[in-house]
Amino acid sequence: MRPVFDWNIGARSLLLGKRTLIMGVLNVTPDSFSDGGAHPDCDRAMEFALEMLSDGADIIDVGGESTRPGAAVLPKNDPINNDPINAEPRKSWSEKNPVTEQEELRRVIPVIKAIKQQRPNAVISIDTYKANVARSAVEAGAEIVNDVSGFRWDAQMKKTLAGLKCGGVLMHMRGRPEEWRELPPVSDMLMLVKRELREWADAAVMAGIKRERMVLDPGFGFGKSFDENYPLLKRFHELHELRYPILAGVSRKSFIARAVAHDGKDAPVNERLYPTLAAETALALKGAQIIRTHEVRPCAEALKIADIAL
Repeated sequence: MRPVFDWNIGARSLLLGKRTLIMGVLNVTPDSFSDGGAHPDCDRAMEFALEMLSDGADIIDVGGESTRPGAAVLPKNDPINNDPINAEPRKSWSEKNPVTEQEELRRVIPVIKAIKQQRPNAVISIDTYKANVARSAVEAGAEIVNDVSGFRWDAQMKKTLAGLKCGGVLMHMRGRPEEWRELPPVSDMLMLVKRELREWADAAVMAGIKRERMVLDPGFGFGKSFDENYPLLKRFHELHELRYPILAGVSRKSFIARAVAHDGKDAPVNERLYPTLAAETALALKGAQIIRTHEVRPCAEALKIADIAL
């Protein structure tokens, strides 16, 4: 049996562990690795969110900035814009320029409001590492902040989340996306992930974020080489030693494509569904309380069978 938790996300709680919850990915970005540009306007993004909810998603994770390999992110000393909503948006976007706070807000806030207008009870997560974006998203209706940096890149994030009293997903990432290719190898990735997640979660608690508001994510693919992801998958159950609920996201990841390569070529994005479902099912059987996925309906059907076996 996997551990059961009540995840406090503010005005309500989500029961984790009785069945596997599904977080559907909604990227409103032009450059995400697998679906960039698929939802170019608010109406189409909202329609896709409603489709995912109908297909079985428990949470919709809205993201306005890609953190794919090589992506530029704002440096730690980037100045905070005091009026991000009314600031002039960047005229153009390129891989060398990180997404500004105001640009990210312009992408995600209308989508969050539109989803909540259509489905007031929908649980929405904001995928961001910027404290001001997190605050504005929660004010717009989001109840969870999913931070790929583990609450570390923005010095105001921990204090902001403590004040907002929303749910938080603390993810493990080695380095920053533009640095991943130069990172030295790790002999025991699972041990490193466990140690750093424990340290970062303890720091969040010390900053005022309640334990019952946090979920941890080992960050498959984020600063890990192909071979470093497989031990995380095999030994995933050991993460329960941290005594937090665990979220896992492996959908369409490159290490999935490498595992099913043909003739020396990694599987393209549109041929990663079946191996993704296999990995998601394995993670549920190893105790993941939440699976983050691009393919909600196939995942939901697979996990119904996995949950029966638990």
